[in-house]
Amino acid sequence: MHLLTLIFGIVLLPKTYTLTCYQCVPGSSGTCTGTTKQCPLRAHQCRAARITSYIGDSKLADVNIKTCALDEQCLEGAVNFGITRTVITSKCCATDLCNSEPAAEPSLARDNGLKCHRCDGQKCSTLNCKGNEDHCISAAVNLRGEKKIMKGCASEKMCSDTANAQIAGAIPGETSCCQGDFCNSASSKSAGLLLLVAPLFSLVMFS
Repeated sequence: MHLLTLIFGIVLLPKTYTLTCYQCVPGSSGTCTGTTKQCPLRAHQCRAARITSYIGDSKLADVNIKTCALDEQCLEGAVNFGITRTVITSKCCATDLCNSEPAAEPSLARDNGLKCHRCDGQKCSTLNCKGNEDHCISAAVNLRGEKKIMKGCASEKMCSDTANAQIAGAIPGETSCCQGDFCNSASSKSAGLLLLVAPLFSLVMFS
């Protein structure tokens, strides 16, 4: 009898203590239809995330996501390639259905003093980093068999291995980050506007 009780306890206990969170991933129409989900792991929190993308000063996309997430997935930061800038904000919590409210919209970001190379089309220029963008970034992508480079500014958390798996839609290909003005060398062939903008839309599927 005691053995049977122990077996049931081992099987059922992890499920008993996992959170129930709102699950909301935008569909093809851009709207977000919410359901609830039992998180698979006790380490999961409930997360509300917001992905806001800009072309220049104009907002390109504003996407809300709700899901279960590990602590390291509750990241905030920005990737800025000059023409396009993508900002992720997150709000994580540890009670059932606590992610009912959307994550906050990004606040106005001002120049922070760091300068990085920005590559756009076939030329590179200076990019003034904003807000918490404290690293320079280089992203190598393959387009029709030819290597292209995107360069700009990024937040430290967007340069981590954990973040790379989540933001692959915003930064397609291998990336490297460095600290210090103009540490991302300007000598490279660079990606055009379409390559910079198109990958942002696949970012909504990260979790």
